[in-house]
Amino acid sequence: MNTPPPQPASLRLSRSVALASAVCLLLSGCTVLGAADDRADTAAASGGGMKVALVTHGGKGDAFWDLVRRGAETAAAKDGIDLTYAGDSDPAAQAALVKDAVRDKVDGIAVTLAKPAAMRGPVAQAKAAGIPVVGLNSGIDAWRPAGLLEYFGQDESVAGRAVGDKLDEVKAKHALCVVHERGNVALEARCAGVRKTFGGDTDNLYVDGADMNAVTATIASRLRQDSSIDEVVTLGAQYGLSAVKAVDQAGSRAEVATFDLDKDLVKAVQRGDVQFAVDQQPYLQGYLAVDALWLYRTNGNVSGGGTAPVLTGPAFVTRSNVSAVARFAAAGTR
Repeated sequence: MNTPPPQPASLRLSRSVALASAVCLLLSGCTVLGAADDRADTAAASGGGMKVALVTHGGKGDAFWDLVRRGAETAAAKDGIDLTYAGDSDPAAQAALVKDAVRDKVDGIAVTLAKPAAMRGPVAQAKAAGIPVVGLNSGIDAWRPAGLLEYFGQDESVAGRAVGDKLDEVKAKHALCVVHERGNVALEARCAGVRKTFGGDTDNLYVDGADMNAVTATIASRLRQDSSIDEVVTLGAQYGLSAVKAVDQAGSRAEVATFDLDKDLVKAVQRGDVQFAVDQQPYLQGYLAVDALWLYRTNGNVSGGGTAPVLTGPAFVTRSNVSAVARFAAAGTR
């Protein structure tokens, strides 16, 4: 059973002012606070004064996390939330960021669980401090054991299996699944899902995702070594674009498919350079995570009842339907 959500300072203040006004009327017939009360009530209703921290495993300059952050900022602006965003691909550093948010006494935390073990301690500290924590993007198998309130994202195993089926539809025979961050549970689940349903061969290739030139060179080298590879599957939009370059450099006839989407990847799908993309809607993940904390604080709502994740994908974007999302991608929200 969920415990009643603790109230942000603005709500507590509003109630205190209301009580004081009632006492004032009873004892002396004095005039209650007018405009000040109205402003306090409006702030309380909109979440004014509420502080939320969004802590991800995203590195700087990654377009994917820019979309997550943009969605979170849109929700925060709507709800009157003071939002802080921080991200670090190093699990120990990400854990430290969560601990910082606890020390700052925020009213809610949204966190990714790419490396669930590293987040276990910080999440426990947040819960002990009475701070609700929701998950997004990574950790769909870990959020409930970790004690998170809700989760927003894509079931990566389901998405991977869907890609495997798609590869069968396009009659691929040998897929290379490119993992750009070793040990990331979401990425590993994607490749495992592909392997589970794809009727052809699937090989994993681990690359240094922080060095895009090295990613291109490593993929190209592998394609030169094995001409039977006819499909390269990457796990992020920018890596899909690197794979396109690698195919050209290697003189390979392999097709490229990818997870995730951004405005440059949309153009690549439109040109036919990328066969298809799997959109997990990162903007939506950031938006829902922040909005969920506001709903919990102000109305006690828990999406999925605290037992089921809220899925934001997978959705396939192909040359036949890419025009439907192109204008949103150009605006930086898809």
